[in-house]
Amino acid sequence: MTAKTAATAPPKRLPQTEFIALMAMLMGTIAFSIDAMLPALPQIGETLSPDNLNRAQLIITSFMLGLGVGTLFTGPLSDAFGRKPVMVGGAIVYVIGSAIAWASSSLEIMLAARVVQGLGAAGPRVVAMALIRDLYSGPNMARILSFVMIVFSLVPALAPTLGYFIIAGFGWRAIFAAFILISVLTLLWLMIRQPETLAPEHRRPLSLRSLGAAIAEMFAHRTARLSILTQTLTLGMLFIVLSSTQQVFDITFGQGAYFHYWFGGIALVAASASVLNARIVVQLGMRAIIKAMFTAQIAITVLMIVVTAANAPYWLAFGTYVFWITSNFFQAGLTIGNLNALALEEMGHIAGLAASVITAVATIGAVAISAPIALAFDGTPMPMAIGTVISAALALWLTTMIKRPGEA
Repeated sequence: MTAKTAATAPPKRLPQTEFIALMAMLMGTIAFSIDAMLPALPQIGETLSPDNLNRAQLIITSFMLGLGVGTLFTGPLSDAFGRKPVMVGGAIVYVIGSAIAWASSSLEIMLAARVVQGLGAAGPRVVAMALIRDLYSGPNMARILSFVMIVFSLVPALAPTLGYFIIAGFGWRAIFAAFILISVLTLLWLMIRQPETLAPEHRRPLSLRSLGAAIAEMFAHRTARLSILTQTLTLGMLFIVLSSTQQVFDITFGQGAYFHYWFGGIALVAASASVLNARIVVQLGMRAIIKAMFTAQIAITVLMIVVTAANAPYWLAFGTYVFWITSNFFQAGLTIGNLNALALEEMGHIAGLAASVITAVATIGAVAISAPIALAFDGTPMPMAIGTVISAALALWLTTMIKRPGEA
């Protein structure tokens, strides 16, 4: 093989099943870092913030904030230095943050450590998206993402129960040791098996001028811009649920002891959304699916508001809440991957930076939406439902303005 042929050869690919599993595990670091914490929030609140237990919810949003900020850097770095080095660096930062959180003696130290964890987790999250984009595009990329989400969905299904038993056996600090162990094992898998997908000749110099030009190009693209804003609202709805749902199960409905089972069951049911998306996305189109899901989410959330406002009987209120939470996760499974694919479709030449911009803006914006709503918890799901219906209505409106060739 000549040097010219080698330079233009396509990136090597893992067997598709292994590739999907590895990408799911890399992205699953994020879900595990969030969902395994949920059963620990009451204990951490009692230990580190006994005077204001509601502040323990910030343990979730602080991680998401670090995740959002980190994504501003990991994509450009991966475009300049390659995908794998940035993933390795992110994993090291994540492990450091986990160790600080394990040793924290105050809520403030814990929150700072969670931000550091989020910064580190941004490496696997964003670079995995760029790595997928290096190998796939358009509906095929959406299909791969759907399969990744199928495997990824098992993490929130299992993480709360795993976290519950780790905490019950060894205390809440042990959950951070589990974070370190899983991160190290996944990193070793990546380093040994996954080839680098960004050839040196395709890398972009890391400079403010080139970064500014690439960002301007992306935000000038109508589909990318609208997809980012829509994803911000979608993640906002998801973060609202993640931040407050443990309190609702425990305080509102008295199901705290069984929360990890309820959450795992909901996640398993919602995982079918990714299976469905993989089967229908090529035939129906990404925007049509997104639009239908936001419409359904509005209707279901209005039902939730009515039931809550009417002070319905326990069985009806709790059943409606579980159905609503499931619909929220189901909607995310049918929208987030498609929104990412829409935004990245014309951005293959700057995939790392584009993935960073999408994820950073959407995540930071979603934290800004969800944190005040979570802190407004009043013993009922009403603040969550009102925030969700407003976000879903705005997301639907934005989706109607996204136009792609071949879609109505």
